[in-house]
Amino acid sequence: MKQVFTRPDSLKDVPTHFCPGCNHGTVHRLVGEAIDDLGLRSETIGVASVGCSVFLYGYFDIDVIEAPHGRAPAVATGAKRARPDRIVFTYQGDGDLAAIGMSEIIHSANRGEDITVIFVNNTTYGMTGGQMAPTTLPGQKTSTSPYGRDVAKDGAPFKMAELLSGLDGVAFSARVALNSPKNVLMAQKAIKTAFQYQVEKKGFSFIEALSSCPTNWGMSPLAANQRVVDEMIPYFPLGTYKNRADL
Repeated sequence: MKQVFTRPDSLKDVPTHFCPGCNHGTVHRLVGEAIDDLGLRSETIGVASVGCSVFLYGYFDIDVIEAPHGRAPAVATGAKRARPDRIVFTYQGDGDLAAIGMSEIIHSANRGEDITVIFVNNTTYGMTGGQMAPTTLPGQKTSTSPYGRDVAKDGAPFKMAELLSGLDGVAFSARVALNSPKNVLMAQKAIKTAFQYQVEKKGFSFIEALSSCPTNWGMSPLAANQRVVDEMIPYFPLGTYKNRADL
């Protein structure tokens, strides 16, 4: 029987440490597939941030640089400018990118740095105990918002795909989700497009991937996936927010 589904060559054959129902493994696979499909494995540099995303180097069989908290876009900028022949991407969570790293992502995008950013949004600080993040939904309970996020006091969640799409330096900005086979296929296409745009030197590309976090949400994996449908997607609509395909 012909084998039709295998591990991407860009991923190591190692056991996962992620919690049951976590979508980081799904995003890893989609990024690995994009790298393989475009033949970029030998020329790709990943930049890992702080958080659950920090373990990028343990799963990808490519060169990976570890960045200080929130500084992955700055490190990626340095890597790309030093080696413009390389494909450089960051892999970041919402606590990293949209909080301490907000300045870094805004300025990198505004400058049109020719890098690709993979942003995993699970509306919480996943690694450090489930604290409220800049993307935590209104009313969502976390370890630091036990009564739910109060927009009047804490502000509204950032919609990063829309925010970055308004910057001139951004070539591609899209939001995808990982809760169903249909949405995973859409995410696969968007992630490959983001890498393809870097190959074509079109500028900054950004993918926001809505992910579940069953452990910190206090839910089963199935219930967490349903929460993505019922609460996250209505607040963070899926779609392509900018596509500078005509360059």
